[in-house]
Amino acid sequence: MAMIKITEIQTIPLLGETPDTGWAQGTDAQENMHTLVEVRTDAGLTGWGSCFTSKALVDASLGLLRPLLIGECAIEPERVSEKLHQMTFWQGRGGAVTHTISGIDIALWDLLGKATNQPVARLLGGIYRDRIKPYGSLLFDEPPVLKDKLLAATGRGFKALKLGWNGFGRVSGAYDELLVKTARETVGPDVEIMVDAGGSEQFWPHGYKWAIETARMLKDYDVTWFEEALPPDDIEGFKKLREHAPLPITTGEVFTRRQQFLPWIEQGAVDIIQPDTTKCGGLSEARRIAWAAYDHNVLLVSHGWNTALGLAADLHLAAAMPVARWVEYITPSPYIEDIVAVPFELDADGMLPVPTGPGLGIELNPAGIERLSRLK
Repeated sequence: MAMIKITEIQTIPLLGETPDTGWAQGTDAQENMHTLVEVRTDAGLTGWGSCFTSKALVDASLGLLRPLLIGECAIEPERVSEKLHQMTFWQGRGGAVTHTISGIDIALWDLLGKATNQPVARLLGGIYRDRIKPYGSLLFDEPPVLKDKLLAATGRGFKALKLGWNGFGRVSGAYDELLVKTARETVGPDVEIMVDAGGSEQFWPHGYKWAIETARMLKDYDVTWFEEALPPDDIEGFKKLREHAPLPITTGEVFTRRQQFLPWIEQGAVDIIQPDTTKCGGLSEARRIAWAAYDHNVLLVSHGWNTALGLAADLHLAAAMPVARWVEYITPSPYIEDIVAVPFELDADGMLPVPTGPGLGIELNPAGIERLSRLK
């Protein structure tokens, strides 16, 4: 196959319907938190990726990265992405630069798939499964509102739901239990519930003692896992919590690059590790993290407060791993449903099919992207 060269990189912001994050400072729907990346080539092929970062920061990062990319081979994602990591040690190595590399890397895998007429999952090593269970990702709310949210999500077919942030861990232990009790009574015993405390919020006040008491309460309601119970740098606290908690412990969404994940995996700090493909370095990094986790009997579940492109990348990664059980699916979100020509659809078992077309296997909806990016 003749070399296909990168000729340009375009960025497109998503704004206007940004979902609430639960962050203390609030989230304006107009805020640009997700940026689509389009990588163009001299062969006429285009690859698409997604960054969990504003267009302003992605564009600034491209000031460093674009000279390293133009003219590069567009169908060697791992080599090109590693080059970008190595060449930005002094002004990158995490943060917005790594988030930007993530979107570029996803786009390069999409390009490789289109050039070879293969789905990304096969190129990542092989297809172990053709569908996987998505968990609908929601924020906690006052009990009457929470009930309505939960019923709407189960009405859309979700058989697993993750609830987090807002009042949980921020009012009282009794209120935490009321929220979880409300959720369990609303959805019944057959829907999985995961709980995300949101310990990466600013100035998180809780330590191990709160986390272990809360973990025991969650176990009483058959909660599947306890996420971000502690601040994201407290590896010693997580190691102790994992050892003594009666349910699986998980974190990882704020980390970047495989080197940051390895101590958590190798030292047994978590039962489940959660890299975000649109932040950690893309599919190239996420795949390496996933295999390191697999080798240490730690489950990988991608963090995905995401776009349709990020969700597609997560689906292909899950398909290519020997053991995988869930993918995150923020619901509802126009950044997932409205930017694709054919929306994702859960089957009767509450499972989500892995796209089978070339590359990421999804067709974008230009009208939806235009509306959500305010491009004219």
